[in-house]
Amino acid sequence: MVAGPEEPRVRLPQLKLDELLEELQARIDAARSTQDRVHSLLEAVLSVGRELNLEQVLYSIVEAAAVLVDAEYAALGVIGPDGRRLSAFHTVGVTEEEIAAIGPYPEGHGILGELIRHPHPLRIARISGHPASYGFPPGHPPMSSFLGVPIRVRDQVFGNLYLTEKRGGAEFDEEDESVLSTLAVAAGVAIDNARLYEESRLRERWQRANAEISHSLMSGSRAASLGLIAERAREISGSALAAVALPMEGTKSLTVEIAVGVDAEAHRGLVLPMHESLMGLAYTATAPVTSDDVVHDQRITPEPPRFGGLGPAVAVPIGTGESGVRGVVLVAREVGRPVFLQQETELLLGFAAQAAIAMELAERRQDAQQIAVLEDRDRIARDLHDLAIQRLFATGMTLQSAGRFIEHPQAAERVLRAVDDLDETIKIIRSTIFGLRTPLGTGGSGLRARVVRAVGEAAPVLGFAPSVRMEGLVDTDVPLEIADHVVAVLTEALTNIARHAHADRAQVVLTTDGREVRLKVSDSGVGIPSGGRRSGLLNMAERAERLGGRLEVTSPEGGGAALDWRVPLPTE
Repeated sequence: MVAGPEEPRVRLPQLKLDELLEELQARIDAARSTQDRVHSLLEAVLSVGRELNLEQVLYSIVEAAAVLVDAEYAALGVIGPDGRRLSAFHTVGVTEEEIAAIGPYPEGHGILGELIRHPHPLRIARISGHPASYGFPPGHPPMSSFLGVPIRVRDQVFGNLYLTEKRGGAEFDEEDESVLSTLAVAAGVAIDNARLYEESRLRERWQRANAEISHSLMSGSRAASLGLIAERAREISGSALAAVALPMEGTKSLTVEIAVGVDAEAHRGLVLPMHESLMGLAYTATAPVTSDDVVHDQRITPEPPRFGGLGPAVAVPIGTGESGVRGVVLVAREVGRPVFLQQETELLLGFAAQAAIAMELAERRQDAQQIAVLEDRDRIARDLHDLAIQRLFATGMTLQSAGRFIEHPQAAERVLRAVDDLDETIKIIRSTIFGLRTPLGTGGSGLRARVVRAVGEAAPVLGFAPSVRMEGLVDTDVPLEIADHVVAVLTEALTNIARHAHADRAQVVLTTDGREVRLKVSDSGVGIPSGGRRSGLLNMAERAERLGGRLEVTSPEGGGAALDWRVPLPTE
């Protein structure tokens, strides 16, 4: 065979081959980068979902977001209950010194507010060029590029992720947005799980507190149980102050029996009007009453000052309208702390309802014990009447009959004296029987109720309602005779304020420590003139002196007058 001409060899240019290899290498690098990024995203999702503490979850989300999109600064803003402002702010990339230099955390204005108003991913090449931007506060680090995505928890926007300053001076791209949106979905699930876990633990704490209070009410004193209710409510709700108020029998007022925490002394013993106090409103409405700022709430009387440094507060009734409201528990947080959410209020309301059931069971038990005591008293009274008196009467009749047969004068006289002694003994036993059959308790005739009524009767004449505080066992330790003097002195003091003081506020404080009773009445008026009539003051002083006490009248630096009337209590 004859060989033909040699065919030309096909050659690819060397330059074209290099370009293909570079493109192939770029695709391999891109695939490897995508694989690494997906792996990093999966690691971030796992790390975020692993936590159960909500604060740690939020920090992990911010930290993972900054790493995934290679941002220098990252933050997570939690949207408050009003849906318009940020209630919490978690940051990464900013030091504590820089935070202190910037000042308070943002509330959701400018670019941050744009994402709150329109909860969709937002990418900006230059923050300063966006219409919603209005600059940074002094001390704020410079930021240019921006990427934000919302975090949803069960179809509700929980907060927003904010990323700024992509490293290397680049801009955030569509892939960054996709990765961050994916992280936000996982973050929403992790936040929901953490909240459910915290809620279950919180419910468990409330249940343990209810069990503790039930045990205390069944085995301990009422005052100790009320103190336990206040302490547990303050601790579990994260509050600075807790107080428990109970209705005063025979009046339309509440008295603060227990107060613990910040300025507890300013609340303890206060008598509160039903319609001018948070606790009174909760009692009359048989429903929770909340306040975002208890200091400036127009529904609450400012006098006496008692909520300094406090902000959010809630008062819930102890019991329901069906079984009867037995009291009110109030908790208040410090200024700047979060307001009470509906879920927190519901848990507190459930705690108070369980406490009411425990109080009712304890009262039923106490009633049963009292009925047993009354039945025993009736039995003793019957036995004294039917057995002891009759036998003494028969013995007296026998002695009286026998006395006629005694001829010795002195012996006859002694027998007659014995008959008289038997008559006196019968009278004493009859008095004892009457005392045993007298009902226990005096209703609304105690000194507490009488003081509240006296203040209430003076309010229309004064033109305002004086504040009232009572401490100690006022009804138990103060005998009726001294109680009458206390009410008389109080009425005279309030009458003098109405006639002469020209005051716009007054305060009544009644206290006892078991050794003396002390009544203090002060006002904001013009004070006591040096040449004025003092007949009322003389009467009050004479009452105190007759009881071994004293009266002091002073003029405080802030103006007005202060009356201090105190007398010792009788000792057994």
